[in-house]
Order: sequence, then structure tokens, then C-alpha cells
Amino acid sequence: MSEAAPPRLRMEGIAKSFGGVRALRGVDLTVHDGEVLALLGENGAGKSTLMNVLSGVVVPDAGRIVVDGTEHRFSSPADAQRAGVAMIHQELDLVPQGTVAGNIFLGDEPRRAIGLADRSAMRERAGALLSDLGIDIDPDTQVQSLRVGEQQMVAIAKALRLEARILVMDEPTSALSDAEVRTLFALLPVLRRQGVAVIYISHRLDEITEIADRATVLRDGEHVGTVDIAGADPSEVIRLMIGRSVEEIFPRRPAPAGDVRLTVRGLAVPRDPLSPRREPAGIDLEVRRGEILGLAGLLGSGRTELLEALYGLAGEKLTGTVEIDGSPVRLTSPRRALRLGIGLVPEDRRAAGLVMQQSVGANIVLSALRELARLGLRRRSGERSAVRASIERLSIKTPTGEAIVGTLSGGNQQKVVFARNLLREPRILLLDEPTRGVDIGAKSEVYHLLADLTETGLSVLVASSEVGELVGLCDRIAVLRGGRVVDTFDRSEADEETILAAAALPTERETEAV
Repeated sequence: MSEAAPPRLRMEGIAKSFGGVRALRGVDLTVHDGEVLALLGENGAGKSTLMNVLSGVVVPDAGRIVVDGTEHRFSSPADAQRAGVAMIHQELDLVPQGTVAGNIFLGDEPRRAIGLADRSAMRERAGALLSDLGIDIDPDTQVQSLRVGEQQMVAIAKALRLEARILVMDEPTSALSDAEVRTLFALLPVLRRQGVAVIYISHRLDEITEIADRATVLRDGEHVGTVDIAGADPSEVIRLMIGRSVEEIFPRRPAPAGDVRLTVRGLAVPRDPLSPRREPAGIDLEVRRGEILGLAGLLGSGRTELLEALYGLAGEKLTGTVEIDGSPVRLTSPRRALRLGIGLVPEDRRAAGLVMQQSVGANIVLSALRELARLGLRRRSGERSAVRASIERLSIKTPTGEAIVGTLSGGNQQKVVFARNLLREPRILLLDEPTRGVDIGAKSEVYHLLADLTETGLSVLVASSEVGELVGLCDRIAVLRGGRVVDTFDRSEADEETILAAAALPTERETEAV
């Protein structure tokens, strides 16, 4: 990146309003060739609107867009594409049934003399492009057979085939495994050498510090600062994003002193040798009233499977003993778990936690229709009252309870899942990656909500791949490996290094057993 050269992209004074609501208030953004610029901000900060302006989806009310020294006014995505702008969305714009080569050349296929698509030329040129990017994918492979991370690589290759000079990546790692994330990050130096300017949108600050050169922060539609990552204090970046200090993100809570709420002894589920799932293999743990117990472990350690077993999803296959408030219980189905006061917030809220095309209200009351009914008949007035109370209690940002839940931000969708569970007044709440895909401000709201709930005696088990989240939030942390609890740490002795070491390295007892 040369400071003497004009920026690859300069956006100046970008303003946009929707129906009287000011989404962007004179935002400036600059990115140079070969640079990775992180674009940060809470949901609703204006990131998506700004990038929609850049990609030609939204026409701004005011401001200038300058690419390589030439001013442009984009009125369509095709205009932006011709200027060298490409955007890789979370929902990839690929044809699943098509081949890799077919997708890369979609709409611009090389032709033979008689007008037919030259599939041989497409395969050869697509193969060369993938090879230049260090991507090992057969051009003849159907896209639907690829993993999500590989599909993302195809989308990037497609953008570069169109000679994109500015590449916007919107939450590119949200659905990727750790290995796929590493593959994506290995591609960034290749893009740098080719002079591509990358605008990288992410909620994960650990990613930003690893890959970005600078970070531009938006808050409430305004540009509140741009920092050099090398010299940036993460706490300052967080303060810029949410308007408050990092110390306020996690609530301060006294250690719980309640009786034991949940006791698990020898919990196990037979493992299918053909399945990648790591089922519980003899788990012992206790959770007290008002306690937040964290579940840490590497991918495949069995965290999700443990929560699912406690929610009754293992059915009759579950063995071992479970007690709630000192009484033995059998967790043979989700319906029984609900009746016993157990709620689950699943990892994938869109696929397993919400009916995305239904209203906020319909999603909130979904699992409590029987409790809200009278004489077996639905009470619409009672349902509406419950929805209004839930929206107010959890500060869900929605126009009304009738709004479609799919139109809400990720953080507010997660609150809807919480609201549905809390409507049944559970004794135990199981959380699987409860803050995945939500911004730091929404995360803080979830943390404070959990702290308030534990004051009422609610017990919480939370599985998270973000060790820092567990350390900041939990009273104790149980570390899982191979479907077993291998260590447990109190809040006072837990830190990220200790937790990660316990998750990755066998104990002396395990080594001797081998």
C-alpha cells in the first residue's frame, strides 16, 4: 500500500434517510489498494446501508464515491460492478446445482463460434484462476456438494474474475469451521498482493486484530473513528462501537449461594460410529440455583450434544441419572424437558430457534400456547399481552409484535428466542452459542439479561466457543473433551490460557489411562 498513491476508494459525506429515519449521517470511509479495512459497529449502526450504497443497491441522498481517483454515482449493482466493486454476502449468490466453473462465469460465458458456451474454456480458465488464488477445488464440482467455506472461495474467485478491485466481505466467517476460517485468512495475503482493497465486516474483534490494517467504526449512522489496528487498544475500539467502556460489558455478580438445582451423574448416549457427533460419554456435573455454568471445549468436544441430551433430544437412549432440585427425573423428550422447567436456546436460531416468516409475537408464544389458553381455546388477548410484556422486558427492538421476525437484527432475533423460553418461567436455561453472529452491544445486553435472570434463581448452562465470553460471564467453567468433563474452574482461577490448555491437552490421569 503506497501512501502517495490515491486511495483505491474514498467515500465522503455519505448520507441516507429512509422514511424520515437517518441511516447515514455524512459518513466518510477510505481504503487503499492491498489493504484490509475492518468496518465495525453494532447492528443498526449503518454498516449494511453504507455497503449497499457502495455496491449500488441504495442510492445515497448526498455524498461522493471516488474509485481510483474517478468519481462515480452508482444507481445499480451493475454500475458498481463495472467500477470494480464486488460484495460477498453472508447468503452466497451462487447457483447450487451449477458447477464451480459455471458459477464463476455465470452470465458471461465464453462462446464458441456457433454461439454455444465453451465449457472447456470455462473449466480451463476457472482452474487457472482458482490455482492462482491457492484454492484446490475441481472446476467441474457441483457447488451444492461443497462445504460453506469452499463455496465462499468460489464466490471470491467469481468476483476477482470480474476484475474486482474493491471486495466487501460481510461476516464471512459466521458459518465457517475453524479450519475453513484459516483457509479464508490464508487467501487474504494473495488478495493483498493483487492490489485488491478488502472491506471486512465482522463482530469478532479477535479476527479483526489478526487480519486488518485499520478499522473504521460507525455508531448510529455516524463515523466515530478510524484506528490503526497495530497500535489499537481493543477496549478503545469497543468503546467507540458501543459508547461505553469494556468494563461495563460483563455484569458484576456475586457468587451464587443457592442450593444445587441440577445434578448429573454418568450421563451418556450411545455413539453412532458413522456420525461425527461426540455424544456424552459419562458426564458428571452440578449447577446451583442462580449459577451460570460455562461449557468450554474444542470443536467436537460434545458441548452441543450435552445440552441437547439435557433437553430430551436423545430420547430413551439417554443413560445415567439426572436430578432437579433433588428429585430424579427422566429426560426422554423436549416436551418432558419443558414440563420439568428446562428451556433451550439452540446454536442456529434461524434454522432451529425461530420460524423466520412468522411474526415476533407468534414466535414468542409458540411453546406456551397451552399455558396461555383457557378451556382449551386460544386467548388472543392474553397472547398479545404476553408478547407486549416480553418485548418490554427484553427491550426487543421491533416496530410491533406483528413484525416478521426475519426482519429483525441478529441480536433482537436472539432476544425473541429468549423471550419464548422465559415465557414458560424455566428453572434451567440451556444456551448454545447464545451470542454467535450478534454485535458487541447486543452481546452485552444478553449478558446483563442473564445476570438479572439468575437473581430470580434461574440456573444457566452456556456453551460457547468464545473462551473470553465464558471467563467474563460464568461463575464456573466445565471443560469438555471427548464427551467428558475433564476439568472445572471457578471464576477466580479461570483465564483464557488455562481453559484452552485444559481443552486441548490431556491430563496426567488421562495419559496414564492410555
